[in-house]
Amino acid sequence: MKLINFALSILHPVRFVIVAVTCTFIFLSTAFPAFAISSYQSDPTEGTTQLLETQRRTDEVAKSAPPTLKEVQEKSNKGLNEVQGDADINKMKRPENSQNATSVKEEVENFLEKVTGDK
Repeated sequence: MKLINFALSILHPVRFVIVAVTCTFIFLSTAFPAFAISSYQSDPTEGTTQLLETQRRTDEVAKSAPPTLKEVQEKSNKGLNEVQGDADINKMKRPENSQNATSVKEEVENFLEKVTGDK
């Protein structure tokens, strides 16, 4: 018990520093969350053309009679689905275009190799 009291008495002056650092960290992490975003920031006007085309097709389908099963299947086979078609199909991740992708495990191993200098 004396050892615990001794340890606490030593930490008593340091407690203020620990509380101050913790409060500063909490303040900075809540005041500046936007710094966490380091990825690609899209332009607000990107995709407008594709969305307008999709909206036009949706409006056409809504105004016309319900399509037959054969029509739906034909349109669906042209792309991702009936409405979206092949919009952004090259940006979508799928097995055909992900053969050269690195897994999280490989990325961590590469990072650790760079940090430690081992190869």
